[in-house]
Amino acid sequence: MPLKRNSTSATSASEAPTITQAAIKKFIVDSVTAALEARAATMANTSNLTGTPVLLELLYAKENKVTFATGTLIDDVLSWWNAYAQPMGVDQANKITWTELKRLLTNKYYPQTNVRKMEEELYNLIVKGNDLKTYVRRFQ
Repeated sequence: MPLKRNSTSATSASEAPTITQAAIKKFIVDSVTAALEARAATMANTSNLTGTPVLLELLYAKENKVTFATGTLIDDVLSWWNAYAQPMGVDQANKITWTELKRLLTNKYYPQTNVRKMEEELYNLIVKGNDLKTYVRRFQ
């Protein structure tokens, strides 16, 4: 059953207050600013998971960097890591330094000849005209 109006309104649509675009924009800016300030205040007073960089620093501390990185390996790189870590044990393998892990991965998957070739290409790279798309595409 449709609702019925009990009384007629004294004000018509033409008598309603008008609002300008500038007033709408100011209202939006003020609302967003207030919301951001409230969020910043809330985040400063809590130690929850969202937006707390201190927790992330604890979870992914420098001493856990190798463990975290090797936990993200997939496919043949993961197989290589498992073959590397198995003889000494995963706990011992995760104790290698970050620099050592980078060196191992570079030696295995990017031989020095390829590194030299890419360095030489980078040093001799020339942009032809204004064709920046081709220049950028080479490194994507």
